[in-house]
Order: sequence, then structure tokens, then C-alpha cells
Amino acid sequence: MSKDLSNYRKSYEKQELLESNCPGNPMELFKDWFLNADASNRVEETNAMTISTIGKDGFPKSRVVLLKKYTEEGFIFYTNYTSEKAKAIEANNHICLSFFWPALEQQIIIKGIAERLPEKESDAYFNSRPNGSKLGAWASPQSTVVANKKELEALLTALEKKYNGKEIPRPKNWGGYLIKPISFEFWQGRPNRMHDRIRYSLLKDFSWKLERMAP
Repeated sequence: MSKDLSNYRKSYEKQELLESNCPGNPMELFKDWFLNADASNRVEETNAMTISTIGKDGFPKSRVVLLKKYTEEGFIFYTNYTSEKAKAIEANNHICLSFFWPALEQQIIIKGIAERLPEKESDAYFNSRPNGSKLGAWASPQSTVVANKKELEALLTALEKKYNGKEIPRPKNWGGYLIKPISFEFWQGRPNRMHDRIRYSLLKDFSWKLERMAP
């Protein structure tokens, strides 16, 4: 079975990205783009981002997770520390994040260094979650093979009974990562595949170097 996709084409014409409109700090541009996307009725789950890691088998792997916070320091998400992605991060904490908002013809690619959040920060976020999400973090042996779906459902049911009417603590193997960026690439689709690509690179003095890249 095959399908020829060579005629799939779209002309990107909605916006342009000029150096004169780029601030010195890429986090400011990220914030502007994110808030604009979030306010748009055309973008669902603005905080959905692809995180790419290098596994112990030497292969890259990408998956979509949800950004939970961004600050001047970087980007925060949460996961099970025994998951495949967390094991990959512990072995090699150089990772890549990407946001793609096709309705706005925009993409942001971020390279950064991952580090675990302090336990107090993970506790605070975990305690803000609905009880169902808290129990899900306990019930799922993330990234491991299970016999069937009923096994997972049984684990959840047992936990619901155990914590009925009780406070649900954060599992010690669950928490957050902070991704400290070292480069940003802002991509804005343009006609005739002459897309705007602006890259920021972190320098040794912690300033940012801005460059235009060929599409």
C-alpha cells in the first residue's frame, strides 16, 4: 500500500518575522508568541510540546507532553522519574523541545539542559492536581509492559479505595524537570518556502546572539 503525497502543498502567508521585531531576550519573543497562540480560537492545547531525547539504545525519541510553566530560567514539565523519557534524560540531559501551531504557521524549537526540580516545587504542583490525576501518577508504572488494561484498572481501583477520603501524597518517583534553554529557533511560514527562521544562541556571558537562517 502506498500514497503519493508530493502534491500536498500549502502557501504560508499569514505573518512574517523580522529582526527589527525581535527582542534581545528570546524568552520575551516566546512569551509573545505563546500568549498570542493561547488567545487564538484556532489553537488547541497551546502548551502541548514535543520533547526529544536520546535513549540508551542510541535512538532519538519524540513524544508530546504538556508544558506546565515557563519562567526566565526555562520550561517546566512533569513526569514519572522511572519512565523511558526520564531514564533518557538522566543518561543524557541535552534535550530538544518544539512547539508547532499550524493554524498560525509558527514553530519554535528549543535546545536545552534538563535538571530535576527541587522536591518542594514538585510537591506544590502535585498537590494542585485533581485527585484522579494524582491517583493516575500512582497507578501507572509508566513505560513498562503490562499484561492488559484490566491490570491498570485494578491498580487504580485499589488506590481509590486506599486513599478514599485521605490526602494523596506525591510518589517519590514522580516530579518535574526544568529545561534551561541554550538556543531558540523561531520559524514563521512564508510564501514560496522562503520561511523566516530566526535563531538565538546563548553566549558565555549569558547574552543572546541573534541570527537569520536560510529556510
